[in-house]
Amino acid sequence: MALKQLMIQKKLDSKRGELEELETRSKSFVERENSLTRALEEAKTEEEVNTVEKSVDDLENEKEKLEKERDELTAKIKELEKELEEANEKPNASKDEEKGEDEERMGKYKDKEVRSAVNTFIRTKGQTRAGLVSTDAGVIIPEEIIYSPEKEVKTVTNLAELVSKTKVSTASGKYPILKRATARLNSVPELEANPQLAKPEFEQINWEVVTYRGAIPISQESIDDAAVDLVSIVSENAQEQKTNTTNYAISEVLKTFTAKAVTDTDDIKQILNVTLDPAYERNAVVSQSFLQWVDTLKDSDGQYILHRDITSPSGTSLFGIKLEVVNDELLGLAGEAHAFLGDLKRAVLFADRVDITARWVDNEIYGQYLQVGTRFDVKQADSNAGYFLTFTQGA
Repeated sequence: MALKQLMIQKKLDSKRGELEELETRSKSFVERENSLTRALEEAKTEEEVNTVEKSVDDLENEKEKLEKERDELTAKIKELEKELEEANEKPNASKDEEKGEDEERMGKYKDKEVRSAVNTFIRTKGQTRAGLVSTDAGVIIPEEIIYSPEKEVKTVTNLAELVSKTKVSTASGKYPILKRATARLNSVPELEANPQLAKPEFEQINWEVVTYRGAIPISQESIDDAAVDLVSIVSENAQEQKTNTTNYAISEVLKTFTAKAVTDTDDIKQILNVTLDPAYERNAVVSQSFLQWVDTLKDSDGQYILHRDITSPSGTSLFGIKLEVVNDELLGLAGEAHAFLGDLKRAVLFADRVDITARWVDNEIYGQYLQVGTRFDVKQADSNAGYFLTFTQGA
């Protein structure tokens, strides 16, 4: 190796050594963050919480400073690598020999870089080693061409956005529901004392959050070799699984409302006009089979009674009510026609504790973990706010 190349290489090795030291320092953040997490969980006074908060701020400042140093070192390393590459292109250098040495050093450096800790570390328990590898993601790892996968056409209604979603800060608690007033004011002659009004009535809803979580290991090879952003694709899929989880929990509550059998649209009108109190909003969550039934009904003039509504996700409305369509299995079995009709906001309480989405590097598997989790509870709030319908074929 020529003198100039050797000088550049020495500088490069020095900078890489400094970068490796930074990575070693960054790993110490894991224990410190875990320690602060435990301290925060055990804090009982505001003073203790403030002390932990200050420590967290100090740690974030250290991480920010380290990131800045890392960026500067990385930029300098790239600059030196470029100088070394230009020097190696000169005729007095043995290209094959220099290329082999450079590839060997770059390979070692890349291994160290991949093993380094990422900015955010989180605790995890009971992780398995089965995950997404190159063979699983082979369809998007190119051999001769690069292409992006097409998504399956599927619309999923997020029921959590339709019910009464309340942010909670504890693992359990009570939610008061104010019952609708039924008493009236009294007629009173002039200057006589006011009679006592009926007291407002409350109903306590007890809730206790449950944790739903999971992690998907992704090999670094599949990330590196994929023609598209594989981590983004897996993340989106994990979010869909989370929506499926909340939809299932909400649908289980919808099934607990008073059951009503309907054989025609007159039965639905009876519920809307008479059975359901006028004070409640009108919402409808229907299964695909229930939609198929109402979508094929016609009035006396031979016109379909289901109207198109561009403001509804399903694009349809029944008697002016937007229809939220879900698959049959969410409200019953395949082929069964079910629906919830009533006031979703008043009917269902969604105690939302926290949503978790995180990604971090695992040194042992040479890859990344994508963790998704959610903590919530779903309870029936106002039992009079709706009805669970089942379509049965009339005689």
